[in-house]
Amino acid sequence: MRSYTLDDLARLIDHTNLHADASADDMRLLCNEARAQGFAMVAVNQVQAHLCHELLEGSNVHVGAAISFPLGQTSIFSKVQDTRDAIECGADEIDYVVNLTEVKNQNWDYVREEMECIVALCREGRGGGTTGASDPVISKVIFENCYLTEDEKLALCKIASEVRPDFIKTSTGFGTGGATLDDVRLMRANVPAEVKVKAAGGIRTADDFLAYVRAGAERIGTSASIAIIEELQRRFRADGIETIEL
Repeated sequence: MRSYTLDDLARLIDHTNLHADASADDMRLLCNEARAQGFAMVAVNQVQAHLCHELLEGSNVHVGAAISFPLGQTSIFSKVQDTRDAIECGADEIDYVVNLTEVKNQNWDYVREEMECIVALCREGRGGGTTGASDPVISKVIFENCYLTEDEKLALCKIASEVRPDFIKTSTGFGTGGATLDDVRLMRANVPAEVKVKAAGGIRTADDFLAYVRAGAERIGTSASIAIIEELQRRFRADGIETIEL
């Protein structure tokens, strides 16, 4: 267990708007809220990365771009190009969806190559390679567990244990199901400590949020961020506490 302040808890949140009809005004609201609350990141579709980078300039809030979202059904080449474009547009974090068809085909070499290519590009980051010192970008691999068997989840954990993305993530929030506590526990137990776990999809209350942190999630993706943090603020005030043990 460890102690968390309200600021610590806010820094676990990826404040999310991945709706297809999200406008520039929606992005401004999302970024203003994230800046005011001190959230870790705004999670947006790739095309919004440049605008959010401009809106969050000078803050500690990262811009997270979703790649091949939400289906994952694009080629490695396409995912790499989209990742590179997102990074050039200012993304600090990349959340990409695995190719579920190749998972179902048990084409693990393909899945590994895809993960290796995207993770390597994120490690190179902005200004990497031969052009100078790198500014690495955080990589997150979305499993979309609602479509997977336990064996498939474990196979993805094994590949992630060897490739070492920064995070593995439960869900897009657009599938037939979202995060579950059992999935977070399984993922946490089957990758090394340096590969963190992000829970996303259907997390809408403070109780849900705290339960996922207790289960081992080190990031929580949610569009209910403001409601969650406001409920936590009320609880801290009512209980007269400054920290919580999780």
